[in-house]
Amino acid sequence: MNEGNIVNDLAVVVELFNIYALLLLFIGGFVLWALNWGISKASLKITEKLPTRRFLILQITTLIGFVLYTVGTAALIIGVLQPPKEFMLAAGGSIAVALGFALKDIAASLVAGLLLLFDRPFRVGDRVSFADVYGEIVSIGLRTVRLQTLDDNLVTIPNSRFITDVVASGNSGELDMMIVTDFHVGLDADLEDAKAIIEEVIVTSRYAYLKKPVSFAIEEVEIGDMLAIRLRSKAYVLDVHYEKAFQSDIVVRVSKRFQEQQIPCLLYTSPSPRDRG
Repeated sequence: MNEGNIVNDLAVVVELFNIYALLLLFIGGFVLWALNWGISKASLKITEKLPTRRFLILQITTLIGFVLYTVGTAALIIGVLQPPKEFMLAAGGSIAVALGFALKDIAASLVAGLLLLFDRPFRVGDRVSFADVYGEIVSIGLRTVRLQTLDDNLVTIPNSRFITDVVASGNSGELDMMIVTDFHVGLDADLEDAKAIIEEVIVTSRYAYLKKPVSFAIEEVEIGDMLAIRLRSKAYVLDVHYEKAFQSDIVVRVSKRFQEQQIPCLLYTSPSPRDRG
């Protein structure tokens, strides 16, 4: 490429990015953001009126936002800048290589975002476990997934990580979800009585979803330097948002009943999602 061609290409770039074009791009970007913000606010109001359709509404909102930003950005660049065809062909390869190196992580996240939207290993509203983080998916964006933990922290994770790492979904798009709670009793405890008490407390909880069965897994485990019997209860809640309320309810009432029946109890735990087999 000779010096004259370089000068011509630079002149074209300067001409494309004039003050007027930059102003239009800024206004267009603001309009896209405002539209997405308005759609998000409207979806929240709809979910308040239709709580049973919350997951579906959030999924549709996320997809609309993704399409809006993708199509809108492309339309702005082509419509406002209107680059000459010759310039696009000449500069396209060089720009693609340069951007590939500079934005490889962002590009990987964008591609991963498309895969997440269509493959859907999890959805907005799902409770998922990823690495050492557990919480609810609140948004699936172009580059990142936002997850709200149970203690109200908002965690932002690049989409590309979900393609390579293991993700465990607790409810897979459903409103109800299995809640696993471990009760540890002494080796001399009456297991039938202990199991009956736990089951009775679960089925009388206002948070329990009784259309799905309550099940137990019982085994001997080691806790520190002690042996104990673990009664692992598996029950469903009506809504994923009742997870901690349900666990608190049954642990308090089971503890009280165990004391009344003089059943030796060691501790109560909620196993990590990876250990909920």
